[in-house]
Amino acid sequence: MMLKQESQHTEWKETWRDDYLRWVCGFANAQGGRLLLGVNDQGLVVGLSDALKLLEDLPNKVRDLLGIVVDVNLHAQGDLSYIELVVQAYPNPISYRGHYYMRSGSTLQELKGAALDRFLLGRQGRTWDGVPLPQFGLTDVSAQAMARFRQLAQRSGRLDVETLAESDAQLLDKLRLKDGAYYKRATSLLFAADPQRFVTGAFVKVGYFESQTELLYHDEVEGDLFHQVKNTLDLLMTKYLKAVISYEGIVRVETFPVPREALREALLNALVHRDYAVTAPVQIRVYEDRLRIWNPAVLPEGWTMDTLLGSHSSSPYNPAIANAFFRAGEIEAWGRGVERIFAACEAAGTPKPVLSYDPYDMWLEFAFDEAYLKALGAGRKLVAKVTPEVEAQVEAQVEAQVEAQVEWTATELSILRACQDQPCSSQQLVQAAGYSQRTGNFKRAMDRLLARGLIGYTVPDKPQSRLQKYKLTSAGRHWLIGVNAKDRRA
Repeated sequence: MMLKQESQHTEWKETWRDDYLRWVCGFANAQGGRLLLGVNDQGLVVGLSDALKLLEDLPNKVRDLLGIVVDVNLHAQGDLSYIELVVQAYPNPISYRGHYYMRSGSTLQELKGAALDRFLLGRQGRTWDGVPLPQFGLTDVSAQAMARFRQLAQRSGRLDVETLAESDAQLLDKLRLKDGAYYKRATSLLFAADPQRFVTGAFVKVGYFESQTELLYHDEVEGDLFHQVKNTLDLLMTKYLKAVISYEGIVRVETFPVPREALREALLNALVHRDYAVTAPVQIRVYEDRLRIWNPAVLPEGWTMDTLLGSHSSSPYNPAIANAFFRAGEIEAWGRGVERIFAACEAAGTPKPVLSYDPYDMWLEFAFDEAYLKALGAGRKLVAKVTPEVEAQVEAQVEAQVEAQVEWTATELSILRACQDQPCSSQQLVQAAGYSQRTGNFKRAMDRLLARGLIGYTVPDKPQSRLQKYKLTSAGRHWLIGVNAKDRRA
């Protein structure tokens, strides 16, 4: 007679080998199970010639090598004897000769690296971000990061004024970021100027791809997590995502392929809930027709993709990090991040994003709308259709805006004026700005002008091209007219 089919909780073996203690270990570390000896791969009882000896020896072997107790039962089918080992699930981690195993589905897996770290912490009732970090102290806390958090938390109203007025040490304690005498790992990610000193891979990598394999250019965003969210979002909206420009009367309208709110929520999910035991950074791939965000992730036990995509309770993977973001008002409601992403896309009329998950890998893909792609291709024609009357109105409006501009730096004005007559190379602009080489001030001025759309690339598809030059855009020309007009009046 054939026994019941093998399953997640049942394994068949024709004979006994001491190596099968790995399976016993795997059952103990999972949800328990049964190991049947004297049963072949088809579920047929073939019998054991040494059943009585195994009945006596196996309990001692399991106890001595694994430190656990199992039930060992002798069964018979006709003249054939077989043995059943019943293994209970254990709350503490069980190892076999220094190695940890877990039954997963119908397979046995040895736990290593990040998976082992997760397993051991889970058995201790701890989370990765809650582990003490002895090498991190109060002197490693960034004053700028603390000031940024206080500003956000004050705006959110989720921490009272008295708490925010306390010292950094007291505030960190109120945020439950200490474990005894030591700060938790979460503290280094939230408030260190350079979290990578303490956590490998704690940054965001952004790249623009011409194809699946051909990378045109990329950036890395470092700093504390609040800084990473803001700066990554700004970088995507100003450098990597191209806006379709249109006019409603004299009002310039920019339409992006992904709603800013959806992108913000996606970044928050990727950074707040990622598995930091994995040393690879969050990766964002931008293509002509889509944007993909990857982060290492682990779903809560018992969760499926249906759970994640449906209404669910809050179960943050990094509760200490999530709490800080909640107090700062960056997370509106735990458990609704994915829902908010989809809602933002629906409200904007953009395609529904696709969320996929393989063990330890989470992908979120935003496909760009066909209408957007067509409009982007016809972008130059759209600009050309602006009438002279509207052009004059825009010019007047820009001049008024320049009046309200807080301050233009001399470097920015020099760059704009250098591009006025003809496109210039980077080196030509450096010289026009009065520098002998590229400086931080020069780079910031260029980034600002590019982000505002006042200058543009002559080779827009390949920003890193050796033939790249910079030209004054229509908007830049209007700005410059306004600035010059202001100077004449002064």
